[in-house]
Amino acid sequence: MGKKITKSNVFAGIAAVILFFAFTLPMVVFYNVPDKIKNGKTDEIPSFVYPLWNLYETGRYLSPYTPKGAERDLKKMIELNGEVGMMSAPVWFVSLEAPNYPQAAFPDGIPVYFHLDGYSGDVHEMNTINHFIGMYPMESGAQLERKISPFCMLLVFVMMIIFIIYKGKFSPLLMVIPSLIPVGFLAVYSGWLYWYGHNLQEWGMFKVKLFMPTALGDGKVAQFTTHSYPAIGFCLLLIIAVLSILAILARIKENKMASK
Repeated sequence: MGKKITKSNVFAGIAAVILFFAFTLPMVVFYNVPDKIKNGKTDEIPSFVYPLWNLYETGRYLSPYTPKGAERDLKKMIELNGEVGMMSAPVWFVSLEAPNYPQAAFPDGIPVYFHLDGYSGDVHEMNTINHFIGMYPMESGAQLERKISPFCMLLVFVMMIIFIIYKGKFSPLLMVIPSLIPVGFLAVYSGWLYWYGHNLQEWGMFKVKLFMPTALGDGKVAQFTTHSYPAIGFCLLLIIAVLSILAILARIKENKMASK
């Protein structure tokens, strides 16, 4: 096929661009930054991280607990001890309604966004609420998964680039992993929800039976109402998966035509 632009490369190219800007770039750039903030090593944060974080915060949820004057400004958020969320696209949205959070002040309840590499939103407040039923803090779960996810997304991106360059017989295999990411996320997410709901501790003020937290939809625990739905990041992962499958099918067809 020479230098002709093929359908498989178009599909893979679009998927690679979405993956890079929504996940790979922000995850690699922000790697270990929350730990540096927590440990007071902000002098080790590269200067280019600040404007990038500010850019990625555009249009995202702004917590009422955000310090005044620090809105979408990483440097001021750090200075004023604001809750700094991850840069990558949020994959799943969870909110919790409770009697002590009036709907007038919290129309969407207390929201938290799950990212492939961490969390954003009112994580501290959610942990405080979960503490009442003896649930572990959110940071206790998926520690390994969150730690290695930036490297995994970088590897997937490289595999996509190789797929575009290499058109051999086995090249379609390079797009299998990106096509499975949404399913993989749901499996890991559901598994950790089960772990949280079945490892309640004695410190809880309210005693509840072991349970499976709602993975998708609305649920109720004690006097709390929960909502759990896909966020923009999951929609992007689905688009990447569909494009990856189309790239695989197109490449198989192209290779068959080339061999004739």
